Amino acid sequence: MATAQDAKVEEAYPNQTGQRQTGHFSGQPIEYRKINGDNVYEGDILLTDEQLATGKAQTESAGRTTGKWPSGIVYYTIDSNLPSQNRVTDAIAHWEANTSIRFVRRTTQSNFVTFRVGSGCSSNIGMTGSRQYINLASGCSTGNTIHEIGHALGLFHEQTRNDRDTFVNILTQNIQSGYENNFAKYSALGYSGSDFGALDFGSIMMYGSYSFSSNGQPTITKKDGSTFNIQRSGLSAGDKSGIDIMY
Repeated sequence: MATAQDAKVEEAYPNQTGQRQTGHFSGQPIEYRKINGDNVYEGDILLTDEQLATGKAQTESAGRTTGKWPSGIVYYTIDSNLPSQNRVTDAIAHWEANTSIRFVRRTTQSNFVTFRVGSGCSSNIGMTGSRQYINLASGCSTGNTIHEIGHALGLFHEQTRNDRDTFVNILTQNIQSGYENNFAKYSALGYSGSDFGALDFGSIMMYGSYSFSSNGQPTITKKDGSTFNIQRSGLSAGDKSGIDIMY
């Protein structure tokens, strides 16, 4: 059974609330957090200054149809200051063992991901068109890294799907103030996207029942009221099939 501790293992910036900011994205008002210079949305998604300045949506959920890595090849570097670099190499190995995505050390490519030290775990959604970052704090595990790579490939959080109300209840009264947008469906924020298969409670991209709880009570339950655990071990069958469809 899930516990309130699930909220504490959510991969966001668990001990830093940051400065609350408001802006417009895809023509809709949103709230995000300014943490160490990053624009952090939905806990671990990085928005560029350009995205916020133009208000243009570049994400889709559960999978993005634009911003894909050509031929499914992700070019990357690992910052020399990042400790426990096996988190990255093990996460990459997991993706390569379970999908057609391939990771290649960057030489002169202009589009690439740099894994670097961060105060939380976070990533952009899909390929941004230039250098982009996956931030990893010391507490970010291999599973968290797999999750953030999923974002970089174009996967969005599972609970933001258009069809999620068929499968879950969102208990807004238990969500931390200022984090309600983390639970909004992508269509409500003006996003277009694709839902792949049925909602996957075992997805590595899914929040747990107690994520961002303000009071130790669940923020998400199944339709029958039961709770479920957060999963940050590896890609589910649904994650793999979604990436297969996308790429």
